[in-house]
Amino acid sequence: MTTDRVRVVQENLDHLLRSEGAAAAVAQATPLAPTEPIVPGTSLSAEEALALFEDQATSRSIDVEARRLKAEGKSFYTISSAGHEQNAILGAQLRTDDPCFLHYRSGGLMMARARRGGIRSRILDTMLSICASEDDPVARGRHKVWGSRDLWVPPQTSTIASHLPKAVGAAFAIGRARRMDVATGLPEDAVVCCTFGDASANHATALSGIQAARYGSRRGNPIPILFVCEDNGLGISTDTPQRWISDTFGSHSHLRYMEAEGDVVHLWNTVEEAIRSCRETRSPVFLRLVTVRLWGHAGSDIESAYRSPDQIRESEARDPILGNARFLLEHGVTTAQDLQTRVQAIRDEVREAGIEASSRRHLSTIGEIVAPMAPWDEEAVREAARPRVNPEARRVFWSGEPPEENRNPIRRTLAAHLSSALADEMLEHPDILVFGEDVARKGGVYYVTAGLQKRFGTTRVIDTHLDETSILGLAQGAGLLGLLPIPEIQYLAYVHNAVDQLRGEASSLSFFSDGQFRNPMVVRIASFAYQRGFGGHFHNDHSIGGLRDIPGLILAAPSRGDDAVRMLRGSIATARSQGRVVAFLEPIALYHQKDLHEEGDGGWLFDYPLPGEICLPGEIGIEGEGDVVLVSYANGFRMSLQARRILREAHGIESKVVDLRWLNPLPFEALEAAVDGAKQVLVVDECRRTGGGIAEAVVSHLAESGFDGRVRSLRAPDTFVPLGPAAHAVLIQTPDIVQSTLDLVRSQ
Repeated sequence: MTTDRVRVVQENLDHLLRSEGAAAAVAQATPLAPTEPIVPGTSLSAEEALALFEDQATSRSIDVEARRLKAEGKSFYTISSAGHEQNAILGAQLRTDDPCFLHYRSGGLMMARARRGGIRSRILDTMLSICASEDDPVARGRHKVWGSRDLWVPPQTSTIASHLPKAVGAAFAIGRARRMDVATGLPEDAVVCCTFGDASANHATALSGIQAARYGSRRGNPIPILFVCEDNGLGISTDTPQRWISDTFGSHSHLRYMEAEGDVVHLWNTVEEAIRSCRETRSPVFLRLVTVRLWGHAGSDIESAYRSPDQIRESEARDPILGNARFLLEHGVTTAQDLQTRVQAIRDEVREAGIEASSRRHLSTIGEIVAPMAPWDEEAVREAARPRVNPEARRVFWSGEPPEENRNPIRRTLAAHLSSALADEMLEHPDILVFGEDVARKGGVYYVTAGLQKRFGTTRVIDTHLDETSILGLAQGAGLLGLLPIPEIQYLAYVHNAVDQLRGEASSLSFFSDGQFRNPMVVRIASFAYQRGFGGHFHNDHSIGGLRDIPGLILAAPSRGDDAVRMLRGSIATARSQGRVVAFLEPIALYHQKDLHEEGDGGWLFDYPLPGEICLPGEIGIEGEGDVVLVSYANGFRMSLQARRILREAHGIESKVVDLRWLNPLPFEALEAAVDGAKQVLVVDECRRTGGGIAEAVVSHLAESGFDGRVRSLRAPDTFVPLGPAAHAVLIQTPDIVQSTLDLVRSQ
């Protein structure tokens, strides 16, 4: 059996169009007028059917050219849409202002959508992406993606269903933005389309997204999302069981299930009904689109290793382009000669585009590659943080006593300041949406969001179901549509369940779209350890390594109430003006802390900053002076201040204490200035030793930047945090900081 199945499939179509059977079919058919329905009872006209065939043939030719160029070392992507071209019917029927979140076999859909959107460069644009050229209009050569700002297709990479939650979030945000009077640029009846494969439908993230859509619909929210499962029966080499998709999704409540299989007219009519139902009912629809996979999973996949020759030939016999060509001929849409001419013209155009695209340059410098990943314009951020609410109106909002004038100790803790800051920011910015588990009626597990729903209503402060993946998906969709989401994750350990929504999706969007799409958000996370009374590792998590690993993600870690307010304002302004994703790590143990050294001293109560006061990434906090510098953050900063007094009073050692505040990017420039002239630096990192915190990065930077004093670190052991008093044995304590400092000073 020949291994060149690409050539075999191409020749199958050529043979059909040259055969006597094709001529006989045309001879027996009654020619149709261009606007005439291809058969009675359908809206698919002869001219649209012919255009659809050209879209599919274009997608197929692009796949062929991609493999040819790959063999020459000139292209870098061979996951093809071959066999999935019936998804072009979706591209032909969806409006270009219906957002689409697409998986990698969406070539036919994109060709049809580009045709409808008047994108004449659709072939060259795709070849530029396949060749990783900097002239690619979407990702600028950073990855092969399907995407377009003009066509409202945010790019996805080689995603395995991780895009479903944000697609659901976008569907939810269409109606929610309208209720909040926030312009999205989309019509009120827009729907969201999300495509994925049958194997990907098993992924936890896919199930999370589908469940979120059903849950939201059950709660009475408009969720106009069309899930399209392109079922080719294979997950690389693993068969999908017969009827698995229908058995799994076919009987759910609040999810209309439909199947599209058969000839092009049946598919057209089914897709038309699915879109109509989704658009009119504003509720989720699940469409199983039967497809076939040709040529293996990708160019590197040797399909004959796990499929028999008969199975491969059977798939090729179900080639949708082959079937559609027969249908067009048999129903008098055109002639075999006309189709031959059209197919050859398409192949020639694609070949020319491939030659052109492969000659264009690639990104080559670090600067141009990372440019859209972490945009920063300090002047724009400060302008975004400027207060705009009339001071008198704000005073009325606070019932005559704004938080900066309040001296009640209970209302001056970190949690209380954050609560006031959130209310202030929501007053300033009507596009802010606050949501998460228990944030509305209860006011959050630690009551940081208490009262917000009463002040701003159920439209803007929302209780979600218990699923961090869906919460972060909602944030992405809302950010894409012009809202400013502030989701809450109850505990740092919980974000690990859904971290790919931050790493693989939210933080990568600007990078892979060259800044054309943004999903700004500020994710509030109750973080770190040291809380008393209950806990264990799932509520006392002290590992931030998985977050620091995410390119472009900003990590804020306030330690005190006034800083928390300034940093939250700065984070929101950064998200708003720069489109950035910020994780705001709030130390649980310090939420309600009032004292610093002794019970009742009120040393951890701070005044509420005046409106307009902000703290931005790169700005650190400094307390005291001395030859010894203690560098820390969050709980470690407070304990370092306690250690500072003990060192001075018991040992005569003066020290400076630095609060890093921002853990990604680390504020190295400010830190270098803070340790300049010091003799010793101790990095107090409350997170666990191996990859959990920031100590390694800080120590290595000081060493590499030429700091000539001695540097050591104090880090928690590499273990989970146990329950009860045993936790104290594995968490850094103030005496540990004192002793480590003494050891450092005495080691000279």
